[in-house]
Amino acid sequence: MTTTSPPDVLSMTGISKRFGAVQVLSDIELHVRAGEVVALVGDNGAGKSTLIKAVAGVHTADTGHILINGKEVHITSPAQAQALGIATVYQDLALCDNLDVVSNLFLGSEVTRGTVLDEVTMEKRSWGLLRELSAKIPSVRIAVASMSGGQRQTVAIARALLGEPHLVILDEPTAALGVAQTAEVLNLIRRLRERGLAVILISHNMADVMAVADRVVVLRLGRNNGEYRVADTNVEQIIAAITGAVDNTRRPSAPTQEGSGQ
Repeated sequence: MTTTSPPDVLSMTGISKRFGAVQVLSDIELHVRAGEVVALVGDNGAGKSTLIKAVAGVHTADTGHILINGKEVHITSPAQAQALGIATVYQDLALCDNLDVVSNLFLGSEVTRGTVLDEVTMEKRSWGLLRELSAKIPSVRIAVASMSGGQRQTVAIARALLGEPHLVILDEPTAALGVAQTAEVLNLIRRLRERGLAVILISHNMADVMAVADRVVVLRLGRNNGEYRVADTNVEQIIAAITGAVDNTRRPSAPTQEGSGQ
């Protein structure tokens, strides 16, 4: 009995981007399936942020193709990306410290009954979502300013899920967190996978990558420089690809051995 792999939620091929005289991305390829965590890694300047911003609608790729659930799209704004089911949680989280959890989750998309805020409905939905994520938050009515780093990350991810996305992009979600808070966020990422979401994890922390990712895609100097299944690799091999000790860089003039010509 044969089993079929989940479909690609995101498929990017031939993605290139230039800013003035600087070629930031060259012929990048990235695929992410439903129920899969793909770690996107690389040194500073490798092109990770630019690639992700092309998916999130902040930048527009110069060349290449982006498919969402098998349909080619042209993403030109963050609002369009969100409408396509793409949620991005940046490192700064963009939370309002003076507001409580409910207010942060529904900021800009408040539920109303007539001209009055429907606080009961919003609170119930907040609790329901946080329970699904197994979040360790004692109350949805405490100000975000009083929360730990892990709890703040949880609120930011929960807010992204209100739009029922297919793809969630997490930018350095464990940066500057302690051991316990990091474990909390990694468990949260596992919950996203269990929900059948496609997840892109950008991280410099190889321990975190190996703990939750299914595959690792390495960028180096704006090009693909390796793709690895976590179950079949180790940290040393990934770091070698990041630093260039192992050069798997794809160039248009050098077709791969499989004869893809890309």
